[in-house]
Amino acid sequence: MMMTKQTFLSFSLVLLFLLHCTNTLVAQPAAAPAQPAGPIAAPSPPSPSAPLVLPGPAAGPAPSGPTNVTKIFEKAGHFSLLIRLLKSTSVADQIEKQLNDTSNGVTIFAPADDAFSSLSSGTLNSLNDGEKESLMQFHVLSTYIPLSQFQTVSNPLRTNAGDSSKYAFPLNVTSYPNSVNISTGITNASLSGTVYTDGQLAIYQVNKVLLPWNLFGAKPPAPAPSPVKPGKQDSAAATVDDDSSDDDHKVNVSGAVSLVAMQHVVFFAAALVAAMFSL
Repeated sequence: MMMTKQTFLSFSLVLLFLLHCTNTLVAQPAAAPAQPAGPIAAPSPPSPSAPLVLPGPAAGPAPSGPTNVTKIFEKAGHFSLLIRLLKSTSVADQIEKQLNDTSNGVTIFAPADDAFSSLSSGTLNSLNDGEKESLMQFHVLSTYIPLSQFQTVSNPLRTNAGDSSKYAFPLNVTSYPNSVNISTGITNASLSGTVYTDGQLAIYQVNKVLLPWNLFGAKPPAPAPSPVKPGKQDSAAATVDDDSSDDDHKVNVSGAVSLVAMQHVVFFAAALVAAMFSL
């Protein structure tokens, strides 16, 4: 009897243990099923190339009063030769007048001192005052062009020097993702920095002095003169000449006739006098 009780107790304990384990397993949350491997996402397209940004200040401080171009160059430094030429040719005054009198703005391509130093010896000294003024005007556009608009400008650009034809003052701009190149037919230069920009005045540093064809290029050969064809005027002139010749001929003939008649009169008078003395 005692053995039977012990066996029953042991069986009860095993049964309770198994029941406890079952409840514990049921209470635990089931593990989340593994996510199926999906397709690899396509890489995002490359971003468009960033707009061209040149070294230098992105924007200058708003000037108090009228904009003074020479003071901007003095503040930037290394533009002493350009300042001297702008003042001596009065182009600085012309630029400031444009800024104050119009709303189109102004764009300046500014060679630094090292750009002038790279010119051949005597280049500037070979120019008279009027030619130096044209050279400075060739670096100025009478419109404001932000850096992003060089991709859409129409060539050749018209500068303050005037005529933009092939053998005068042509200025062509080519814009690339990372540079802006300028060609004059004599010089191939590029923009190397932004000196100043305020929405009305833009000043870009160029690595070379822009030499225009009109001042430094070979002059085109003169066209050969076309042969002159006789026209109505020539025929009329020939007719007048013929008439004049006829008149001269008539005068000569009439003069000869008058001379012969005079000779006959003289002979007749002489014969008459001789006859009277013979009587």
